[in-house]
Amino acid sequence: MKSRSWLLVPGNSEERLGTAIGTGADIVVIDLEDTVPVSEKARARDLAAGWLSAHRQHVIEQQRMGRWVRLNSMESGHVREDLAAVMPFAPDGVILPKATGPETVRQLASEVYEFEQALGVAANSTRIMPVVGETPGAALRIAEYASSAHQRVVGLTWNAAGLSAAMGGQAVRTLQGAWSDTARFVRVQALLSAHAGDVMAIDAPFDDFDNEAGTNIAAQGARADGFSGMFAIHPAQIATINAAFTPSVEELVEARDVVAAFEGNPHVGSLPLRGRMIDRSHLALARRTIAMFERDGRGGEDLRRQPILRPA
Repeated sequence: MKSRSWLLVPGNSEERLGTAIGTGADIVVIDLEDTVPVSEKARARDLAAGWLSAHRQHVIEQQRMGRWVRLNSMESGHVREDLAAVMPFAPDGVILPKATGPETVRQLASEVYEFEQALGVAANSTRIMPVVGETPGAALRIAEYASSAHQRVVGLTWNAAGLSAAMGGQAVRTLQGAWSDTARFVRVQALLSAHAGDVMAIDAPFDDFDNEAGTNIAAQGARADGFSGMFAIHPAQIATINAAFTPSVEELVEARDVVAAFEGNPHVGSLPLRGRMIDRSHLALARRTIAMFERDGRGGEDLRRQPILRPA
């Protein structure tokens, strides 16, 4: 399954849910959390359930579109109601906001397991992606996900807006548009911990959705840093994000040539290729590029067959 673009759609917006299917997003995330006021939570759950049911078998270009839900936080008191509404329609995964550490994931996993058992959903089929570092305390614990995560965890992400709110509304970007030091710390920790745990790293969205150039710079930078994909807050960002996380033909040819060179010389640490020296770091990057191409839908690799962390 493709996993480049993750479109966040307010669960209480019937109009936006209705158009989400044609946006080109790899994964649609129905939001039951921050974009939905408390007075609209019940309605959002009903609309989310209807959307998940209607698109359970949806096919786009012969590839499944991801159907995910962002739940409310474990501390909110809404999680069981959220799960009761959406689990009968077997979402591919749930996003856990404001995760304070791996134990929060384990708590959610237990809740999810109960619903899977009661509803006859395949055990462990519902993946979890925690939003890490949304509070100062949680930010200092991000590295724990690399060594103490749950088998359902398929990736890590972070939330610049949530971090800003927890810090008293302090800006997470400088006047020049770069991430602030605090935001950069959380972003890097999320990225490193995801790679250390061999799961996806999904970057936070670029909040100025009318700024196509800015979205492109952010998406290109995310891919260059090692993120697997990126959130979008508006359909206008989807094409730009998809393009940024899709290897070009030239990149793919280069990657396959690097892999072929080392397959022909399996015992060397470095070798020449078209006038330059390449080593095993180039091989690792080449394999990542090829895997990205395959996850783009042309190689048929399913998200659920990616490596996941061992259970704690």
